[in-house]
Amino acid sequence: MSMATSAHSRTVTVSVPATSANLGPGFDCLGLALDLRNEVTLTATGPDLAYDDPRPTRYEIAVTGVDAYKVPTDSRNLLIEAADALFALAGRRPSAVAVGVVNRVPVGSGLGSSSAAIVAGLLAANAVSGAPLSDDDLLRLAVEMEGHPDNVAPAMLGGLVLGVLPDATHGPAELILRRMEPPRLAVVIVLPDFPLLTADARAALPPAVSRADAIFNASRLGLLLHALTGNHPDCLRVAMGDRLHQPYRLPLIPGAAAAYDAAYAAGALGVALSRAGPSLLAFSSDAGEAIGRAMSEAFAAAGLSSRTWLLRPSAVGAQLETRP
Repeated sequence: MSMATSAHSRTVTVSVPATSANLGPGFDCLGLALDLRNEVTLTATGPDLAYDDPRPTRYEIAVTGVDAYKVPTDSRNLLIEAADALFALAGRRPSAVAVGVVNRVPVGSGLGSSSAAIVAGLLAANAVSGAPLSDDDLLRLAVEMEGHPDNVAPAMLGGLVLGVLPDATHGPAELILRRMEPPRLAVVIVLPDFPLLTADARAALPPAVSRADAIFNASRLGLLLHALTGNHPDCLRVAMGDRLHQPYRLPLIPGAAAAYDAAYAAGALGVALSRAGPSLLAFSSDAGEAIGRAMSEAFAAAGLSSRTWLLRPSAVGAQLETRP
């Protein structure tokens, strides 16, 4: 990988895929990359400053594409927060940073828009800083910023990724990630026009679960990995069952429970909330138009418009290009 030769202007472009996490029973630990990608171009202008220099870095952000009006163009942007965290670790920062975002991952959808921003910011800032952090370091920092690996890990690595967070009592001492090839299935995403804050989705969860529910999810997660990695789509309907979060979150979204049932009636192989929602994901053996239409009609019956994406899982994670 080559870096632009000018000491005063360095430009990188990063593309990062959308992701769907949980997939039913894989609560906070399993995620899948999808072939819908944000593209970020970052130009750093020098000379570089010491990170603790009192002169501020001047940031300019321009956003186009899907839900562009929802993306902050100031320091609240997670991409800028991630870039600044990288510059702090590097000990230096550019005098000015211009960022252009072509946004394709809908915002607040459960499709990993925040993870895509974090990953893009870290990779771009690392590149213009001379790559002081390794890929493993970047991934650990992304997980630390997001709080869990289920979206940022597949955004970085592509494919289907299982993440195990460090645990001081029972181990592991370090983050464990296991990347698997994604399934050869179509993915239907239907996003209702309904604002569901992650904080509200978390607040809906009970403080404890029963032993029966824990066993239910553990068995389904094992079966889900078997189904997705071993080409056993006939197992998906059982494998994507969940008792930890979906029974509490689906009722928060008007029409979601009906859309969930409608997807199966239209031929879906497996259905789940995408992360905390409000979007629903359905696996299909064909392109999935009928499934998308059935879910959209269910949301419409509840008074909500919706958007549909017909996608495929992606084996390709974040990609970085540098140029003069």
